[in-house]
Amino acid sequence: MEFLIDKINSEIGTILIVSDGKNLCALDFADYEQRMLKLLQRRYRSFHFQDTKNPQGLSSKIQAYLNGDRHSLDDMPVNTGGTIFQQQVWLALRTIPWGKTISYAQLAAKIAKPTAYRAVGFANSLNPVAIVLPCHRVISASAALTGYAGGLERKRWLLKHEGLAI
Repeated sequence: MEFLIDKINSEIGTILIVSDGKNLCALDFADYEQRMLKLLQRRYRSFHFQDTKNPQGLSSKIQAYLNGDRHSLDDMPVNTGGTIFQQQVWLALRTIPWGKTISYAQLAAKIAKPTAYRAVGFANSLNPVAIVLPCHRVISASAALTGYAGGLERKRWLLKHEGLAI
């Protein structure tokens, strides 16, 4: 499998954008590249990268989000892989509006599995396309910032970027 990869600099570090030529397959941070590679290896076993600038316009859309465009990621095509349950969780993330947060329990209820909040949290931690599927908008029931695969400082920055006082 050949993936197109771009790297863009941002206030929260270098962002890695991986495309299969049609869809966004991975979005992570350079200092978490090993995590991203591990997730891709689980899905595809063997692959290589071709450096590409702005594959399918994906990098421009990420940059637009970072510049404050609330809707630049709305229709971005993604290919997440994962189990049916993980896909349910990840797609439900897209329904959380800009500048809003929900708890893991609320997200579990959203997918009609109200007692599965721990499983929802675990699925959230394996989200292969951070920012686009906004797992940073999921917080604990006590409103504490918990668990973000890219680090809590990035989660805090993303939420502040969306206008939330954290």
